[in-house]
Amino acid sequence: MEDNRNNKIVKYRRPFRINIGMVIFAVIFVYIVICVFMYFTQKHIEGHQVKMGSLSSNNIYKGIALRDEEIVNAQKAGYVNYYAREGERVGVGNLVYTLDESGRLADYINTETDSTTLTGRDLNELRTEILGFKNSFDPEYFSSVYDFKYNVKGTVLKLANANILENVDKINSSGLSELISFCNAPSTGILIYSVDGYEELTLEQFTADLFDTKTYEKTQLISNELVEAGQPVYKISTNEDWSIVIQTDREKADELLDKEFVEVKFLKNQETSWGEVSSYTNVDGDIFVKLTFTNSMVTFCTDRFIDIELILEDETGLKIPNSAIVEKEFFIVPKEYVTQGGNNYGYGVMREAYNEDGTATTEFIETTIYGETEREYYLDDMVLRVGDYIVMTETGEKEALSKRGSLTGVYNINKGYADFKQIDILGQNEEYSIVKSNTQYGLNVYDYIVLDAATVVDDEFIY
Repeated sequence: MEDNRNNKIVKYRRPFRINIGMVIFAVIFVYIVICVFMYFTQKHIEGHQVKMGSLSSNNIYKGIALRDEEIVNAQKAGYVNYYAREGERVGVGNLVYTLDESGRLADYINTETDSTTLTGRDLNELRTEILGFKNSFDPEYFSSVYDFKYNVKGTVLKLANANILENVDKINSSGLSELISFCNAPSTGILIYSVDGYEELTLEQFTADLFDTKTYEKTQLISNELVEAGQPVYKISTNEDWSIVIQTDREKADELLDKEFVEVKFLKNQETSWGEVSSYTNVDGDIFVKLTFTNSMVTFCTDRFIDIELILEDETGLKIPNSAIVEKEFFIVPKEYVTQGGNNYGYGVMREAYNEDGTATTEFIETTIYGETEREYYLDDMVLRVGDYIVMTETGEKEALSKRGSLTGVYNINKGYADFKQIDILGQNEEYSIVKSNTQYGLNVYDYIVLDAATVVDDEFIY
């Protein structure tokens, strides 16, 4: 009989081995979970270093230029040929254009132009025109390309026509003289070869719709074009005094009116000039500020809309974010009650106290001074209570603490805890404030403050 003991199977037990890699992974995973938990449950306090700076406010405006502009109309129908460049100053009696009833003068000029040679001076004038456009071109205002086109065309025609007019005998021999009218300037001024309906606009006629460039229409007056009698052929600006009108709010208008004269930067060429300030409010409540200049009119004689920047004096001081500003209440105590004492010989008050037998006495309570007026101190309320009696050292008079007031300040964290510091705000915008530096109870440059005052409480330890 076969022995059953030989058929018994014993299961092999593997020895227990520790996987070091899995242990390390588990430890790291637990550590990460703890760090994430602590990050989301702990208070996050961010510091900010105080530096000198100034407020950058948006003082860029689109203005409308107002000039003394006189429109000159054609006396009769015909083809117009200009002989003076746009933006050029002409005197009384100077030739501005000719009016050709037959239309043959344009063909004659084109024929003669082919043989006309421009001098070095003429080429320099064209080069200046092209470089000026290149330096001031803004793709956002592509319509300026057409103005440039007409300016160059006018310059070329002026140079070519001037050469032709030097030999008037050729025109007379061609039989055109009887059909051509030579039209001279009626007064001294700057020539402009466009009209837009804003020529007689005054400050009292301004509305907000006038600043809409999408509805603005400008008619360019082109050489060799046929005009009818009574149609505009050019306009002349006779006065160097001119104005730019901008739309503002009441606060900005009052600020500018207080200054009377404001320095203005023209963004087209980065030049500056001083403008005299006046204002007008229309029936809709829209406020318009007029800046009047006595120079630079010829530079912008062809522009109706002009981008400008107002150069205003900004307050300079310590620049801090508005999120760091907080208001805190303090006890207000007459200066006569504040004295020095204690081990550190610091500032404080003598508070009334009582011994075990009920007799009245005084004790020195050291406290921090956070601000002052001419007659009073702002004292910390952490160690004092409403109703405490403070005693004047010299006379023995006493007064109950009750008067409180608030100061505006920030939390300084130079010493590792939230220490309130009073600030004197010089200027403010939506994001930053400029405060006075090196004040007795305030901040200094390079101090560290709490970026968000709502994340801390008084005397809270930061580090």
